[in-house]
Amino acid sequence: MTDYNSMDDDAFRHMVRSWVEANYPEELRNPPKRLHWRDNKVWYFKLAEKGWLCLGWPAEHGGIGLDAGKQIIFMEECERHGVARTNDHGIIMVGPLLIQYGTDEQRAEFLPTILKGESVWCQGYSEPNAGSDLASLRTSAVSDGDHWVVNGQKIWTTLANDANWIFLLVRTDAAAKKQEGISFLLVPMDSPGITVRPIVNIDLHDEFCEVFFDNVRVPKRWTVGAVNQGWTMAKNLLGFERIYLGSPKLSGYALSRLKLLAERMGVWDEPGFRDRYTQLALDMADLKALHATFVDTVRRGLPLGPDVSMLKVIQTELFQRITDEMMDIAGENGGLLEPMEGNRNLQPAGQFIQARPSTIYGGSNEIQRNILARNVLALPG
Repeated sequence: MTDYNSMDDDAFRHMVRSWVEANYPEELRNPPKRLHWRDNKVWYFKLAEKGWLCLGWPAEHGGIGLDAGKQIIFMEECERHGVARTNDHGIIMVGPLLIQYGTDEQRAEFLPTILKGESVWCQGYSEPNAGSDLASLRTSAVSDGDHWVVNGQKIWTTLANDANWIFLLVRTDAAAKKQEGISFLLVPMDSPGITVRPIVNIDLHDEFCEVFFDNVRVPKRWTVGAVNQGWTMAKNLLGFERIYLGSPKLSGYALSRLKLLAERMGVWDEPGFRDRYTQLALDMADLKALHATFVDTVRRGLPLGPDVSMLKVIQTELFQRITDEMMDIAGENGGLLEPMEGNRNLQPAGQFIQARPSTIYGGSNEIQRNILARNVLALPG
């Protein structure tokens, strides 16, 4: 196996850029909406064939153990070329969870299917009355011999209409305190009793879904970690998610579109705009540096602290400020859901709409600030 970590950064960047340009489907560049599995699986399989699907996974589990700096370079090159996000819950969440907490049997059963694209995952966390207050979840799992019987509802489940597996937080002890009595299950989506209903959002896309569970039987061997101890794992997994949601990719792409839009609208050389753009670019540089430190923490096998919540807050609010600026200069183009005439890569309204919920999903920024206040700054509740 090639030791990519020993390569010079410039040489590694050139290698990644050349390969991405040669292999990424041209028709999938800079999509205005999150792609479904039917559209992006061709890229997933190309990455898998190259061995570049799970960059941060240890080599013994099918990854390449890429260090934080190289992962940032890879991300930047994909961003530069307009590479779409894949159905990556298995890569960035289930895989790391099983590597850290799963049994040997679970790792042997599930990690190869993620690497091959045979299992496509979605996340069963949020519920109608347990979104940011996730510990209040009510979906239940009752013991019945070698199985759990699951009843309840999950909502805002990203691309559940594509997935054939869901990782699920359920309440296995109704009498315990809300942070206790929660377990972590892996559930096939074709199980009898599961119903998926897509939710069409404001830009007419069905990225999110409701998922209903009606007496769904789940083998207990698909319980990850100890029964009633799922909350600890879930918090750690949310740390992985916040690293991804805190990735500079969304803001970086939006900033590059802002420059193109400013040039097209004739404001690029205006001093007032340049001043605002420079401030956004400086904030972007800070975000990249902060993100690299947390990626390095994960790479070295160290636990993520509550300070990882900073990433999600900073990235999503920067994303919103960049798209606010896009709308300010877009003029009449700000009312179009489709790309601007003559440039399919410019879609100010689409970027603006994508940025709106970013401060809510993955744990609202208000909740993230509370976490930072209590657990990092030791402020009183």
